[in-house]
Amino acid sequence: MVQRPLFVYHSAKFSDKVFSMMRKVNQIRLHNLEILIAESGSAAKLARAANTNSSYLSQVRNQLPTKKGTPRAIGDDLAVKLEKATKKPQGWMDMPHKDGASPDEENNAHDGPDLHSLLPLISWVQAGNWHEISESFAPAYGAELLPCPVKCSQDSFVLRVRGASMEPKFHEGDLIFVDPDVSPDNGKYVVVRLDDSNEATFKQLIIEEGKQYLKALNPDWPNRIIEVNEEATICGVIVFKGEVV
Repeated sequence: MVQRPLFVYHSAKFSDKVFSMMRKVNQIRLHNLEILIAESGSAAKLARAANTNSSYLSQVRNQLPTKKGTPRAIGDDLAVKLEKATKKPQGWMDMPHKDGASPDEENNAHDGPDLHSLLPLISWVQAGNWHEISESFAPAYGAELLPCPVKCSQDSFVLRVRGASMEPKFHEGDLIFVDPDVSPDNGKYVVVRLDDSNEATFKQLIIEEGKQYLKALNPDWPNRIIEVNEEATICGVIVFKGEVV
């Protein structure tokens, strides 16, 4: 049976050797976490299987800092949950494993962008009333929080694209990161709630001669351009897009 490393200290401070061991174990666990996510299909599915909070798993995965400023790590309790949920042997999380990538594939990988915040993935109905609920909004247990690779306001949110009206630039299932504090200038892609609907819609904003229009990018879409009145609510501007692969 594989035993997890036992860290002991002989004074008020850990030795440099112990800290080095802890960092190494944490890096191994993070690598193995990515393997489990790939095997499970998504981080959300893995979190559900392990009966843990998906938002916390995202924070650990992206090494977001704790209140003390140290990166969040995979503790022993979470490691055990992940092993049991994926039917791995005890101690599997603490041992190096190959993820099946060839050397050429590994060399093709580049460092990703810096992550700035975690944003809630919400519904289009919630987006339509976001200016009313954002201050009191609290993600439900298990709700998906997604890391944002660009700077945005604390009231920003994420939506999943529906339909084909914004093809070929945006496709069904793509994730759009929306910031309510960005100025809705001409040509920007915006999320708007129309007066006659409690849901929001997603289009390109066109401003001409003091009038506002919403434009669908799909050339085959019926009624591609519609005029909106002054009472339509712009819920935010798209600041980043994540494609589904």
